Amino acid sequence: MFSVSDPPLVGDGLPQRSPFPLVDSHCHIVFRQFEADLDAVAQRWRDSGVRALVHACVEPSEIPAIRALADRFPELRYSVGVHPLDTEHWGPGTQALLRDAARDDCRVVAIGELGLDLFRDQNLEEQLAVLRPQLDLAVELDLPVIVHCRDAAEPMLAELRARTERGHCPRGVMHCWGGTPEEMAAFLALGFYISFSGVVTFAKAEATHACARQVPADRYLIETDCPFLAPVPRRGKRNEPSYVATVAERMAELRGETLTEVAFTSTSNAVRLFQLPLHTV
Repeated sequence: MFSVSDPPLVGDGLPQRSPFPLVDSHCHIVFRQFEADLDAVAQRWRDSGVRALVHACVEPSEIPAIRALADRFPELRYSVGVHPLDTEHWGPGTQALLRDAARDDCRVVAIGELGLDLFRDQNLEEQLAVLRPQLDLAVELDLPVIVHCRDAAEPMLAELRARTERGHCPRGVMHCWGGTPEEMAAFLALGFYISFSGVVTFAKAEATHACARQVPADRYLIETDCPFLAPVPRRGKRNEPSYVATVAERMAELRGETLTEVAFTSTSNAVRLFQLPLHTV
């Protein structure tokens, strides 16, 4: 399944290559920031030990382009969904469109990215109206969800708890975690994974650091959320999948573990949650 024979290496300012395969569990390489040099970006993620990527979808018009990227890069799997800040892209036929896209391509491994965001928008009821049918679809198709939740832990927990009581809550991951340890514990209790991004490298992200130390070994993933949130020392610049190795390095420091342990654990968790084919990692 995995190989630990590749030696660590450092080159061109990239993070140390992980001695164990890595998974970037959330990226957006379809965005225009990668139009000019995507082949070079791909070479860097491969050189850094990244053996699989999960590409998140924010609205349905992206799906053909993401599918084309999966054709181009065999290590890529993807989700289909509508982001809470893109509710204008939801319509009467959107659930059926997402259902067909997921059924038509076995490389679709999740529904999302879906969720709630009350940091930028306050249209909670509109966001819930887009969130709920996507959660229903994930249950119907037996796929995990990729959850975006910003300044919205309380209503998100209320929605997921109500579904859990009815036996109608999908499994999934809280992506780009930025909440408190108490909020993390509540999502863990519902069976969700927690995914850490470049935020974990930020000096003032103390709550995220605490969560990284406390999260159970079998319940965390790592990601870039590229092109956003590049980790230190590249903060403010374009992020890319190779930098997930820097996230792994910081997780290892915070948890008092080796890079190999964090790579093994996070990769195993990603394979389990998204049912990634073993040959991709």
